[in-house]
Amino acid sequence: MTSNDAVQNPVIPDTMRAAVLRDTAKGLEVETLRTPRPKVGEVLIKVAACGLCHSDLHVIGGAIAFPLPAVLGHEVTGTIVEVGPGNERTGLAVGQNVAGGFLMPCGQCDACAEGHDELCGPFFELNRLKGVLYDGATRLATPEGESVAMYSMGGLAEYAVVPSTSVAVVPDAIDMVPAAILGCAAMTGYGAVRRGADLRFGETVAVVATGGVGTNIVQIARAFGASQVIAIDVSDDKLAPMAGYGATAVVNSATHNAREEVLKLTGGKGVDVAFEALGIPATWTTALDVLADGGRMVPIGLGAGVQTAGVEINRTVRRSQRILGSYGARTRQDLPAVVDLAARGVINYKDVVSQRFPLQDAGVGYEALRNRQIQGRAVVDMSL
Repeated sequence: MTSNDAVQNPVIPDTMRAAVLRDTAKGLEVETLRTPRPKVGEVLIKVAACGLCHSDLHVIGGAIAFPLPAVLGHEVTGTIVEVGPGNERTGLAVGQNVAGGFLMPCGQCDACAEGHDELCGPFFELNRLKGVLYDGATRLATPEGESVAMYSMGGLAEYAVVPSTSVAVVPDAIDMVPAAILGCAAMTGYGAVRRGADLRFGETVAVVATGGVGTNIVQIARAFGASQVIAIDVSDDKLAPMAGYGATAVVNSATHNAREEVLKLTGGKGVDVAFEALGIPATWTTALDVLADGGRMVPIGLGAGVQTAGVEINRTVRRSQRILGSYGARTRQDLPAVVDLAARGVINYKDVVSQRFPLQDAGVGYEALRNRQIQGRAVVDMSL
């Protein structure tokens, strides 16, 4: 067999390793599962890397209910090793490197027909509630046949089935391991700036919480022409690299009054857009506190379970402020755009990834994330 034949006809093993969550008290444990196979409108990728995200952490800790056993991991890169039927017009082929977006639109529902991938009904009703794909079945199972739920594509595994609607081909120049963050951290940041805020050139911005998503919002907002980008966090270590991503100022809200500092920086006005990227009441309060009259607060972070945040009603009404929730992005349009920005160097995706873990240490990585020990983003690197 020639090397070209190997690319066109890769050997797909019967089984694979995956980090499986069976018990929230025990966390992730690596098991052997059957290698999944793609059905209509799907592809199978050999995973190169999978990012570690707070959304997974909420499921691992039991704060967000999800069927168990399950394989998590929802931002991946990999190489297509099998193309399912019904892909004749996608341009996808065995051997292509791709990034997988966490928000996997069905492409058929009313929201998808209107171009609102982020509101896809079957994604929330089937994948997020039941851990299955759009025929009502998971692609994952143990060797004995026990079903295993999928959180998005279940990327914490050596192989993953991904709907064709949620993959974008990446050029050879892309570094596949750190590029795993493109499908969630970067795409979510892009969606918040482009879709949620509809940011305009010259507007001023604050980004509250500078983890993986927040870091990407900083650099994407700057790329979209924000005149000021003020990064706000409670950690000096997380704020330290923000200038390199385009922040014009940083504020530690644990040691300084964020509202006072932002007002000083903006001539007493506050910012036109405040992004909230963690999903806790304290960061909601900070984002609203630094907002200008007529400004937009764009929350992106998901809370652990059912959380509420206070809003000062009179100020919001009298000052004509808006709160515009932003979940992910429009995958089919925005993921290719994010890949392009990364390929052209507009998004610095490589330095956002500060730590890499082997698959067997995925649980260790999530524990570090829980303890706020990850700067930017960490990934599971399947080559380790």
